[in-house]
Parts: sequence; C-alpha cells; structure tokens
Amino acid sequence: MKRSNRLAWLGAIALAIIIVLSLIAAPRNSTINSGSTYNRAADGYGAWYAYMQQQGTTIKRWQKPWKDIEAQKNPMTLLEVNSSLGSPIINSAKREWLQKGNTLVILGVRYPVTAADFHTMQKSPLGDVKIDTTRRHDKADKEEIKLGDRFGAVVWEEEYGKGKVIFSTTPYLAANAYQDYLSNFKFLADLVTKQKNAIFVNEYIHGYKDADVREQEGKGNLLSYFAKQPLIVALLQVGILLIVLIWAQNRRFGKPEVLNVPVLDNSEAYIQALAGVLQKAESSDFVVEMVGKEEQLQLQKALGLGPILLEPKALIDVWVEKTGTSSAELTTVLKLQSQKRPMRERDLLSWLRQWRTIKNND
Repeated sequence: MKRSNRLAWLGAIALAIIIVLSLIAAPRNSTINSGSTYNRAADGYGAWYAYMQQQGTTIKRWQKPWKDIEAQKNPMTLLEVNSSLGSPIINSAKREWLQKGNTLVILGVRYPVTAADFHTMQKSPLGDVKIDTTRRHDKADKEEIKLGDRFGAVVWEEEYGKGKVIFSTTPYLAANAYQDYLSNFKFLADLVTKQKNAIFVNEYIHGYKDADVREQEGKGNLLSYFAKQPLIVALLQVGILLIVLIWAQNRRFGKPEVLNVPVLDNSEAYIQALAGVLQKAESSDFVVEMVGKEEQLQLQKALGLGPILLEPKALIDVWVEKTGTSSAELTTVLKLQSQKRPMRERDLLSWLRQWRTIKNND
C-alpha cells in the first residue's frame, strides 16, 4: 500500500474515532449554560451581572451544592436562572431555608400557555419591561403579582415565614438579548436588592463548581477522572490507540515502493516552455524566422558553404548546381521565410515538412 493511501486510511480512521468519541462524550444537556452569568450569548446573563457590578451592588457567584447554602447563617438572596422551564414547587428543604428569612428568585418556571401576545411590554414602576412569552400564572393573588397583565402573572412572589420566593414564567427576564431594554435590567436588580440581603447567583446549577467542591467530588485532576471511569472505557481507549499504532507502523499491507525520479533535461524543458509561450502569443512569425535561419545554416553546411547566411538567390543557384534538382521547392520555403508574417498552424507544419524534404534530398 502506498504511503499516501495509508495516510488517507489513517486520517479516515482518526476522523471516525473523533466523531464517535464526540457523540459519546457530548454533554447530555447542551443548554445547561443558558442563563449563566458566564454566558455571553443571547440567553446568558453576563451583561446583567456586569451591570450590577457597575451599579456598585455587591453580588457574587455561588458554585457550591444546596447543602452549603443551608449552612449559611446570614440571610441571603439567591438568584436561580433555569436553563429550561422547571417546576414551581418548593421542596421541604428549600421551604425550611426560606422560613429563616432568605429570599429565592427563580426565573423560568413552567405554567400554561395563554392567549396573550408573545411579545408584550409590561408596565412596572421602573419602566416598561419587555416580555417574550405567552405563559402566565392565572391564579396568583393580585397583591402577589410583580409583573403581569389581564391574562395572569409573569412575575409574582410567595411568602414562606420570614422569607419569600419570587417566580418568573420567563427565564430571559434580563438576559443578554435585552441589553437595549434597561428597564428589564433595573426590574431584576430591584427584585434581588429589596431585601438588603447578601446577593448570590447560583452557578452550581449550570455546572460551575469551586475547586474544593470539584476535589471533593473526585473531579479535581485528570488522574481522579480516569479513576472514576469504568474499566471498559479505559480498555476501549487503549485498544483504539494500539490499532492506530499498528496500522501506522506495520508494512504487511504492501512493500514500500521506490519512486523513480525522472532525469530533467533542461534544454528540452526550456524548448517546451518557450514553445508553449509562443503558441499562446500566436508568434508563428518568430518561429519561422528562427527555425528558417537554422535550417538555412544547416543546408549551407551540407553544401560546403560558410556559416554566414547567403542571399536566397545565391543559395538557390548553389543548390541547383550541386544537387541538379528543381529550385521550386527551396524557392518556396525561402520565400515564406522572408515574408515574416504569422502563419496558421497547418501552413507552419507544411513549411516544416518542406524543409525536411529538402534536407533529405541533399
């Protein structure tokens, strides 16, 4: 097998392996980063997080599991932006945490679709807030509604003891896509700052973890990652590596072929290149002149004449005298040569054949 073919096969195998591993190792949820403050895409919250910092608000990212939230003694406000619409149900652990005076803001909870327009501008004390969803909570009490219309609530709150939870039917309340709608940013900022608590954004739900958390979960380094993998995965990786190495080094598919390097004739290459240029330029007159001179010199040498080009009549007289043949053919080629005008390819080939006939008769 030729080296080029072997390389092509190796490339195809490597590409297939990459595709298979990509499918296996691809994250189960490709939208997990939606709503993250690290996300600069349209569905991220990086711009709103930067806005809060510019306003001088103390805000931090929370990258630990829920049990560490419960261990906090000081009241806090935790913002959670769901990557996909979630349930509005508060479990017992969160309910107990809220009753201690904490606030939970959840953007993106699932409620039924209504007849409301998808694009609406909702009135608020901080200006019109752009909302892009038809989902509404149609059973919320009026005193609980923070943002809504006749179809129901878009943003509302529920009290749990000393604390409360604020829901939103849209996860994009202040996403990067709404940077031109400052009222959206202000509205969310007002929701999280009203309680005067320490403000955190839950990034743990988007897959971001502090170094100590990763260490505890056995994901701190590469060795711990491989230690957690099933044995079959490791064997598969080793097997694929061995197959690629064997294929790359083993020569049983064919002996190496020695390439014959052609000997380059510079004169011939030059002549061919010049001929190509002259043909494209349609400079047959130049060819007739140069070839005609050379053919005449060769003829003069054959007749015992000197290397200086003779006049056509003198050459014809000597030719007739020494060969005893008619002067017509030589007269024709010399006449065409002296005209110095372009010839068609057919006429040029005929002229060259006439010169060949003259030399053969010499």
